[in-house]
Amino acid sequence: MPRPVPLPPRLRVTTREVETIEDVLEHAAPENPTVWSRRGDVLIGHGRAAGMSSTAVGRHAAGASHAAAAAHWWRELSALAEVDDRVGLPGTGLVAFGALPFDAASAHAGRLTVPRHVVGRRGGRSWVTTIVPVDADAAGPGIPPRTPFGPHWSATLGPGALTPEGYQSAVRAGLAAIAAGEVGKVVLARDLVGSIPSGADLRRLVRALASDYPDTWTYAVDGMIGASPETLVTVSGGTVTARVLAGTIARGADADADTAASVALATSAKDLDEHEYAVQSVLAALRPHTSALAAGEQPFMLKLPNVWHLATDVEGALEDRSSALDLVGALHPTAAVAGTPTDAAIRVIRRLEPFDRGRYAGPVGWIDAHGDGEWAIALRCAQFDLDASPADGVSGRIPLVAHAGAGIVAGSDPEAELLETRVKFRPIVDALA
Repeated sequence: MPRPVPLPPRLRVTTREVETIEDVLEHAAPENPTVWSRRGDVLIGHGRAAGMSSTAVGRHAAGASHAAAAAHWWRELSALAEVDDRVGLPGTGLVAFGALPFDAASAHAGRLTVPRHVVGRRGGRSWVTTIVPVDADAAGPGIPPRTPFGPHWSATLGPGALTPEGYQSAVRAGLAAIAAGEVGKVVLARDLVGSIPSGADLRRLVRALASDYPDTWTYAVDGMIGASPETLVTVSGGTVTARVLAGTIARGADADADTAASVALATSAKDLDEHEYAVQSVLAALRPHTSALAAGEQPFMLKLPNVWHLATDVEGALEDRSSALDLVGALHPTAAVAGTPTDAAIRVIRRLEPFDRGRYAGPVGWIDAHGDGEWAIALRCAQFDLDASPADGVSGRIPLVAHAGAGIVAGSDPEAELLETRVKFRPIVDALA
């Protein structure tokens, strides 16, 4: 029998503008930071006022998704909250940070966490939100203390359950499934495993990713840290946006080689087909919830420090009362990280990948009391087992796992797909070093 879930607590939320905070990251917890950052806009969470785990949700029918469970809990909690927000920017007021598993059958829990404090900066304005039970003693916003950064550290990394040779074999098996008509596309990932010193200041990893990849969503949520280029969905004032990425090539070593690489990707029939699968899956998921939904007629070239991506932006007007988490549930998993048809692709992934992806390629982001929020796909990341006991790994070390994947379609070459995963590993591997 599923365990009963207690009603969400009643919370009092107070947001006030403060003088500009230059380094918001200094207010995050060093050993387990909660951070959401892009292009200088930053949210950090500190402490815990409330939270939910989707493995413990008993009100939902069997098979209900992690996103559906989280959306239901959040709607109840938001309805009970007393919010005094005098700033009114995205990320102010009542906010929760979340990370959900890629696969509904994952052994990993999906979680939403409401911090005790949220410190934010957007467009040059800074604020602090304090979240407490309604029966707590009245208190204004209090900013969590600044903590100096700890010493630099580096990780150890090595092959995981799927070696480079094993990955190429998995790709060949994926191609066989495509040839047999089981799927049109399947996204297969491989893993690296390693560890970091116990007590390492993980904000250094966040800072390295945010500095090197400022145009991505840099995140640290529930022990998962990364820099994702792919927006799953953003909801803001009735507007819904998403960015689809599918089709990748490494940047060239010089200007001529870089131009040649971008042209090769832009004219690749294989990559354009893969991209179209992903765009159509997003449009199909959003249509029931939106009006005036539109996508670019042709993908554009997204340039990142290590790769070129084929990218398409999607935008529409929210037509119903769906929250960002409702749309996360409708969208995930997209063809960009699973394949198509979705259910068949998930079955192939379970058969060919010898590991549980956990939250890799799952939704990660934040949501506010109005249902607005920003959610990315958890890519270019590492997952840290911050609760590991000494028996779980090397004494004095914290275990980690990182993943990178590639979309397999008819005509894919196993060696080329392996090389694509190496390029996609580069952001997190370089930052861990």
